[in-house]
Amino acid sequence: MANRLRIIFMGTPGFAVPSLKALLSGPDQVVAVVTRPDRPKGRGKKLTPPPIKELALAAGLPVLQPTRIRGEDFLRKLAAYSPDIIVVTAYGRILPGPLLAMPPLGVINVHGSLLPKYRGAAPIQWALINNETETGVTIIQMDQGLDTGDILLPARIDIAPDDTAGSLAIKLAELGGRTLLKALDLLRAGNLRPRQQDNDLATPAPLLSKKDGLVDWQQPAIAISGLIRGLDPWPTTYTYLNHKRLQLFAPKVVPAPPDTPAPGTLCRADRDGLLIATGQDLLLVRAVQPEGKQRMEADAFLRGHPLEPGTVFGR
Repeated sequence: MANRLRIIFMGTPGFAVPSLKALLSGPDQVVAVVTRPDRPKGRGKKLTPPPIKELALAAGLPVLQPTRIRGEDFLRKLAAYSPDIIVVTAYGRILPGPLLAMPPLGVINVHGSLLPKYRGAAPIQWALINNETETGVTIIQMDQGLDTGDILLPARIDIAPDDTAGSLAIKLAELGGRTLLKALDLLRAGNLRPRQQDNDLATPAPLLSKKDGLVDWQQPAIAISGLIRGLDPWPTTYTYLNHKRLQLFAPKVVPAPPDTPAPGTLCRADRDGLLIATGQDLLLVRAVQPEGKQRMEADAFLRGHPLEPGTVFGR
């Protein structure tokens, strides 16, 4: 094996940036970068490059943005770079078999969970929704299944009580970059030992949508808290107040006294936030985003929208 590997990197969003930065700081040579096409963004629908494209161009790397990755033309373009290995972090598409088989050392992936838990497109969000206290990243040898390849190197991290999908993604992205470099060091030294995943322990992490964010106040406060954290910053959770949508952030579970009102009922509203009854325990919501407004602390919201105990959410 060559001491200095020729690497093609495939990635698209901000989560992939620390992986590419790690490769650029390491001993190997990134010979090309593949990312998704520029997309319209914002009110003006201006074509905007993915974060990985901006980093690659700043580093003087060739950038490929194919609309199709299953054609012979694309495979020939990749093969022309003579890569030893392809590294994938959040590219955003399933890779075809011929591409996986093309480089001599195959294709490895930085996945945002401790596989086999949370296979799929939203592993960080589902770890929070399920109120996990630990997660991590896994470097795997990619196969044609959905995150089913052999485990090469995992790395763990604690989940903080106030972590959201946004904050946790930043931590995992950095961990992914560091773990990727360790995996490549082990590979170069011949000490990387693939291990099959235990499919009996696999759990799915499917894509989320806006409809997943509607709060059911009959659920326990801990479940609603996990949903709020897992869907922040996107697609966010919401309830209705006087028939208008109110997005919810920064939750805290509070033990319920014996005389708790019906789920969805406001128990208290003050500078600490909105204390709302649920199916089990109370939920303190410390930040909200009213319809058509910016996100704000609950205290600021209450100054313009005073609420009395007994107000019912979800209507």
